Amino acid sequence: MDMSSRILEVLTYAVLPVLSGTLGAALSAFRQPSPGIRSGVQHFAAGVVFAVVGVEFLPDILHRHRPLPVMAGFTLGIATLLLIRSLSTARETPSNPRSGTLPIAFLFAMGIDMLIDGSLIGLGFVAGVKKGKLLVAAIAVELLSLGIATIVTLTDAGVARTKAVVVTSLEASIIFVGAALGGTVLRGLSDTSVEFALSFGLSVLLFLVVEELLVEAHSVPETPLITSSFFAGFLLFLMLGMVE
Repeated sequence: MDMSSRILEVLTYAVLPVLSGTLGAALSAFRQPSPGIRSGVQHFAAGVVFAVVGVEFLPDILHRHRPLPVMAGFTLGIATLLLIRSLSTARETPSNPRSGTLPIAFLFAMGIDMLIDGSLIGLGFVAGVKKGKLLVAAIAVELLSLGIATIVTLTDAGVARTKAVVVTSLEASIIFVGAALGGTVLRGLSDTSVEFALSFGLSVLLFLVVEELLVEAHSVPETPLITSSFFAGFLLFLMLGMVE
């Protein structure tokens, strides 16, 4: 398969998370889900991403036995995510929460997040088609949750619902840029560079689970069903990871 065909394959799969984020935004804009449903979706998404980390990323990284690029990539990934979170503080402490003005800092941080997610998809396909497909599915579930949360943030800022859906859809579309970059720039790298990139991706996914999805998911009272959704997501993708 030539380069153009490979990039087309990556971009075709990247359509799924973009559509998922747009769907979550549209559903949330016109019929916001209850806090319990949102928490359940976030728990499920966290389980899915955690399974992809354990099934696909960790074994590959451990198999390569290159501790220095692992340390460097992991550290850079955490530093990047901490910077993104600091840029998105406008989401939590807006100066005029009902102004109707788009929260630029939050949207910028979200755009960087989408770029990273897209790059992970491209990286996944570089490392193997199976890994790429699982990452696409995991990020699609994540984007469904993020689309819901983003609409809540934008409408709380006074942004009209239709405009909020369009903005969220455009933000999700940045995944295409990241996927194209990940599928081209990362292809052909040395083993050490791939190990660095995989470790960066590992830290991003772990940060997403521990500091984003589960933190927000635990903002509402837990029920056995909500808690079980995390393990359902994990088990589902654990089983998918066993399929050759």
